Amino acid sequence: MQSLNDIRSTFLGYFEKQGHQVVPSSPLVPRNDPTLMFANSGMVQFKNLFTGVEHRDYKRATTAQKCVRAGGKHNDLDNVGYTARHHTFFEMLGNFSFGDYFKSDAIPFAWELVTKELGIDAKRLLVTVYHTDDEAAEIWKSVGVPEDRIIRIATSDNFWMMGPTGPCGPCTEIFFDHGEKYWGGPPGSPEEDGDRFVEIWNLVFMQNEQFEDGSMRALDMQSIDTGMGIERVAALLQGTNDNYATDLIRALIEASADATSTDPDGPGKTHHRVIADHLRSSSFLIADGVMPSNDGRGYVLRRIMRRAMRHAHMLGSKDPVMHRLVPSLVRQMGAAYPELHRAQPLIEETLKLEETRFKQTLDRGLKLLDDELSGLPEGTKLPGASAFKLYDTYGFPLDLTQDALRERGREVDTDGFDASMAEQKAKARAAWSGTGEAGDLALWFDIAETHGATDFLGYDTESAEGQMLALVKDGKEVDALEAGESGWIVLNQTPFYGESGGQVGDTGWLRRLEDEDDIAEVTDTQKMGDGKISAHQVTVKQGRFAKNDAVAMEVDHKRRTAIRANHSATHLLHEALRRALGDHVAQRGSLNAPDRLRFDFSHAKALTAEERAQVEREVNEFIRQNSPVSTRIMTPDDARAIGAQALFGEKYGDEVRVVSMGTLAGSGKGTDGQTYSLELCGGTHVRQTGDIGTFALTSESASAAGVRRIEALTGEAAMAELRSRDKALGEIEALLKAHGPEAVSRVASLLDERRKLDNEVAQLRRDLAMAGGPGQGGGAEAREVGGVPFVAQVLTGVQGKDLPPLIDEHKARLGSGAVLLIADTGGKVAVAAGVTGDLTDKVSSVDLVKAAVAALGGKGGGGRPDLAQGGAKDAAEAEAAIAAAEAVLAG
Repeated sequence: MQSLNDIRSTFLGYFEKQGHQVVPSSPLVPRNDPTLMFANSGMVQFKNLFTGVEHRDYKRATTAQKCVRAGGKHNDLDNVGYTARHHTFFEMLGNFSFGDYFKSDAIPFAWELVTKELGIDAKRLLVTVYHTDDEAAEIWKSVGVPEDRIIRIATSDNFWMMGPTGPCGPCTEIFFDHGEKYWGGPPGSPEEDGDRFVEIWNLVFMQNEQFEDGSMRALDMQSIDTGMGIERVAALLQGTNDNYATDLIRALIEASADATSTDPDGPGKTHHRVIADHLRSSSFLIADGVMPSNDGRGYVLRRIMRRAMRHAHMLGSKDPVMHRLVPSLVRQMGAAYPELHRAQPLIEETLKLEETRFKQTLDRGLKLLDDELSGLPEGTKLPGASAFKLYDTYGFPLDLTQDALRERGREVDTDGFDASMAEQKAKARAAWSGTGEAGDLALWFDIAETHGATDFLGYDTESAEGQMLALVKDGKEVDALEAGESGWIVLNQTPFYGESGGQVGDTGWLRRLEDEDDIAEVTDTQKMGDGKISAHQVTVKQGRFAKNDAVAMEVDHKRRTAIRANHSATHLLHEALRRALGDHVAQRGSLNAPDRLRFDFSHAKALTAEERAQVEREVNEFIRQNSPVSTRIMTPDDARAIGAQALFGEKYGDEVRVVSMGTLAGSGKGTDGQTYSLELCGGTHVRQTGDIGTFALTSESASAAGVRRIEALTGEAAMAELRSRDKALGEIEALLKAHGPEAVSRVASLLDERRKLDNEVAQLRRDLAMAGGPGQGGGAEAREVGGVPFVAQVLTGVQGKDLPPLIDEHKARLGSGAVLLIADTGGKVAVAAGVTGDLTDKVSSVDLVKAAVAALGGKGGGGRPDLAQGGAKDAAEAEAAIAAAEAVLAG
């Protein structure tokens, strides 16, 4: 039996022999298409090559692309687990030609791979072509496909378009006949939606360009884009038409069954299928940098995770189970996708945390659903408002509620849900706003293609000379920028670092070499054209800067020095956190600015004081070590092989910079495995760790679910912070006339003494109030109102928190009755009322307080029938307030 992993290797190996570059799968988060939430096909990472905006050093490529369809217009979530071939995560095998070969090669490649390399019976295959594509039909005949197995399709099913305009062309598809035991007919027939004939491979011939007026022309560069669903091919090669019966997914199903102690093929079969599929999509999304949240991609991930977790709950699982399945997934797919190995601790930690949280609300949410259904006639839809309440209160997405109702034969009133959502401006929406990377994409790619990549010199120097290759103003190329104008300048080489990897862009100055009085201020530097070129945002202070002029460049040295120190400190901080908290710690974002550093990392809870102190102490220890900071250029695989840390989801090229700093005690120098911090990083760094100066952690807080944030200072800023702390401590010690530990003991003693005095003062105030002393309303004599003994007092010097104990003392003295106390606390008025237990069925403290507060010009008030409180701003109407309470008693 050919395993799914065997099929992947066979496919990639075949096309590699045919001169194709094996290109790794791109991340699930697209970098070049803001219209997509997730990569959903193999061509996504090549989109700019097909349009001619970008060029690479190869014209043939083959990939095994990880894909997710669970958000936006490409959403298969609802059907997963209930059909044989719907998934949120799947792999798309593809071969691509960018202006190289076309139909006459693509079709024979496909036929040879399918029938010879994979050994699929040619007699069980049929193909479709676009009804006017005679060329494709003739090529299929030439490779041996009988004419009666070539089906012409006149619909858009066999004509691919990138959008309303742009590249497009006919398709040809390969179908496999699973046999008469399955219902269904061939494509184009009324029974085409059955399970007998299954599409396994689609070949797109990008040969035309569509225009807004509906006309087309032949593309100058005709290209090939194919996609083969590996799960479908594995199913037919393994003698089934059910993707979930294939070896890889079956292994995950059995892991789910083992973890829940249930039968993989029993009543819980659908639950296991959902868990197996969602385990893959959740794990790969986390590995590519997506974290569960309440909006955007993170919200889609949360929906997927919670859907799987509900199915685990329905299998009877009482404890979190998803994280226990990750090792099985890594065993199955880790060799093909090494990011799973690297991210495994983070994946497990994230799944466990999310499932633990969700279980706390799941039971309550499902109970609410049962309660809502119990009062509905059989077959009636669940009201949209009820579904929205589940979403808004318990975090149940609509599709999760629909999934739960499907098993009961019910539906949701989706129009009502939408109306409720619109009324309240939903707390979290799955709508995707795009990445914002597409603004002037074509312009910057044109500049990059015309002039090539910018040569970055800034690792070794902060000044250089260069030639201006392009100038951009208001999104268009211009020939020059005049004094007072702002725009962007691209040079052939630069010492200015373009913002990326959390490090802000450099600033500084440009001077024209022909006339050094011509000056432009560089206010920012950004990487454009997919990171190939550095664009300098400038304001011309004097003179004129024109295309092809030569300039002298100078980076703001003081600012760059501070940025370098902060960036290097984040590397030491990252390793210190891993050692203090565990290997699950991974960078989730950073800011390396001149005035501070910010570091976000995966961790489930706040750091203790001891952990913070340990991290700060360890970072400073390696700063004082003053070891060299070294950089090596390596392949990503080699870098990871020696343990270099990478930022998940970051796009790395064929070569990466590996930055190492710090030497572990007693290990000597220069040997991999003995380095303290080892990370993939393209930023600028100090030459020795001692150049950082010192490190002061200023805050630690939550940044997002499962993500913590540390802010810190280095160098002179850190010293200023420490001097400020020291000054404050010195002033405290002088006031206490004590030093060090003695001062701490003295402060603790003073605080304890203060608490005792506060309690004594509060008791004296209460005693004074009970005794009716000066300013305490002239006494606390009871009078009968409406047959109820009533005590009312207007107090001063008493705090609102003192009123409930006073109420209790008055009630104890009365035995039976009601009490109203109004305390002028200086700027605010506190009101409290109490009623003894024997009278609460006759009068409520809440009514007394509300009446008094209203008379004082305030609003509200509440509590229990025997004790209630409220507040107002002015005690001038105290007598009116007492009268209002008496009116309540009098009935």
